[in-house]
Amino acid sequence: MSAVRTLFSFPNPVNEKAARFVAGVVLATVIAVLATGWYWLLIPLAYGFWARALTGPTLSPLGWAAQNLIAPRLGPKRPVPGPPKRFAQAIGAAMSTIALVLAFAVSHQAADGVLIAFLPAAGLESIFGYCLGCKAFSLLMRAGVVPESACEECADISARLRTASH
Repeated sequence: MSAVRTLFSFPNPVNEKAARFVAGVVLATVIAVLATGWYWLLIPLAYGFWARALTGPTLSPLGWAAQNLIAPRLGPKRPVPGPPKRFAQAIGAAMSTIALVLAFAVSHQAADGVLIAFLPAAGLESIFGYCLGCKAFSLLMRAGVVPESACEECADISARLRTASH
């Protein structure tokens, strides 16, 4: 049971540099699909989101490479809370799966509509470090939909306020 629990764990904290690299690859992949019509790329895109949402970087080749090869070369770690990042990966898993099903069962135009929604999310995360999924997680916590216990660090902003004031 311990091995299963370890497999389905998610890092906390997450190195924001790794997350931004992954978002950059997602952005490039979505642009490639939209520009070329290579809808088969939605298969590894959806797999990657599901792998990262369920196991963090463990079963995601992109997540593993981002965490272990790319991010360390980008300087010191930049830790951010893991639960909002996992939530963002789950949103990506749902959206990429919907796009995949639409592309092969309905129409490419329907899939394109979903893929276009990835552009601002992946662009903001990769370029500016602004995570829309994380912001949604925060709003859901404030609304009481997500319990504070899901992310103690997110619920207690006092440490971040102290860090910001220095």
